[in-house]
Amino acid sequence: MSRSVNKVAARRRRKKLLSKTKGYFGARKNVWTVAKNTWEKGQTYAYRDRRNKKRNFRSLWIMRINAAVRQYGMSYSQFMGELNKKNIIISRKVLADIAMNEPDAFKAIVDEIKDK
Repeated sequence: MSRSVNKVAARRRRKKLLSKTKGYFGARKNVWTVAKNTWEKGQTYAYRDRRNKKRNFRSLWIMRINAAVRQYGMSYSQFMGELNKKNIIISRKVLADIAMNEPDAFKAIVDEIKDK
């Protein structure tokens, strides 16, 4: 008795993956095993880096806020501590954007914190 295989489904599955590896270099685009390994590795990196991206942006925002606050004689940690004491709730993302694009508004925030 001959072995029963579902050639149509197997071919469709392979074609789908090979279409996802279009544009890769060399055998990575057209050799099934190489393409499959490359694509799976790429998915692993994508999953990991979606999380790393959040980390990187947070550290960028902190650097920008720190640089802006140092002009007014404070450190980042002092600034954030005072913000929390005064119950001023602004995200680091927004603070960094204000520091970069609206220096006058950022100065107003710093002055509000420095008032004691």
